[in-house]
Amino acid sequence: MTLSQARPGYLLLEDGRRFDGRYLGPEPGGTGETVFTTVHTGYQETLTDPSFAGQIVVMTAAMMGVYGIHAGDEQSRRPWVAGFIVRHLSRRLANTRAVESLDAYLVRHGIPTLIGADTRALTIHIREAGAMRAALVPGEIDPEAARARLLEEPDMRGRDLASVVSTEASYELEAIGEDRGLVLCLDYGVKNRSLDLIRAEGFRVQVIPASTPTATLLELEPCGLFVSNGPGDPEAVPGAAEKIRAVSDAGLPIFGICLGNQLIARAFGGSNYKLPYGHRGGNHPVKNLDTGAVEITSQNHGFAVQADGDEIAGAPELRVTHRNLNDDTLEGLAHRERPVFAVQYHPESAPGPHDSRYLFERFVDVIAESAKPQVVDTQSPT
Repeated sequence: MTLSQARPGYLLLEDGRRFDGRYLGPEPGGTGETVFTTVHTGYQETLTDPSFAGQIVVMTAAMMGVYGIHAGDEQSRRPWVAGFIVRHLSRRLANTRAVESLDAYLVRHGIPTLIGADTRALTIHIREAGAMRAALVPGEIDPEAARARLLEEPDMRGRDLASVVSTEASYELEAIGEDRGLVLCLDYGVKNRSLDLIRAEGFRVQVIPASTPTATLLELEPCGLFVSNGPGDPEAVPGAAEKIRAVSDAGLPIFGICLGNQLIARAFGGSNYKLPYGHRGGNHPVKNLDTGAVEITSQNHGFAVQADGDEIAGAPELRVTHRNLNDDTLEGLAHRERPVFAVQYHPESAPGPHDSRYLFERFVDVIAESAKPQVVDTQSPT
């Protein structure tokens, strides 16, 4: 099946709103939570971002597929989206790096795709009504049957998808350049670019399943822990908060992003809530409260950490370090005493701007500072 063989299809939302277009993909279609992202490029990274597991993704930019699919741009072992919606899908490739067209890639991976729908109207509807369950199906599927299917889709609240996308077996990646030690990545849906940036700082990275016991983590004697991004409800990830707290109690430096930010907050008493339609895109302004700098960030999350003014609700040990300038939601936190910090956005920028890559260098500095021997004053008071 190719783009020329696309047939009538539609997206049916939980509230009854329908959007028609041309359908490309497997016969049954698919169901998921419908969300939108404002990135103008990076569709391959979007498709393979595990944080999009269980979601039908609307691309707000008008045309996708111009530069095709590139070897090495994928961010995980396979695509995770439950469906894909675009206004225009290019029939021509304009890049010599392309190894495959976008439509061929979508068909090969069996991704339900809707082409030609009014993505502007759909995006506005999601902004006004909120992200909701939907069915993306071929046109011959009866709307009542499609509705019955979408109602069987689990709600994102209370859904543990991080354990689904996590690696099944541990694996290790070599450091790039001088080997400065071992960093563990607690995998809740990590992206390849994050691992590459840690390796570029001179660390071996061992990616471990989300279910790995705390004792096993500590037995590996790492110099730091990276808590990755991932999909689903942070409250539903079994044992995550307790594990992170135990690792911190053992004195290890911890750096988290996205879901990792939410889980670290929970580890110290914080709580999370679901945003109406989430933050997804490559142009979200965030203010660093420590420096006053404004970063343009890449984001992909539907949940956030609950803040109470300048404090993190229920977590007095933590402080707010970053704020979203669009809606004032919490975008970063740090422990007041321990080597623990996290951000809600995606500093690995795959896709997106590079404003926040300094955070990987900060992780290195925190590890180095924690490795310094503690100087004890043994002199008797006079």
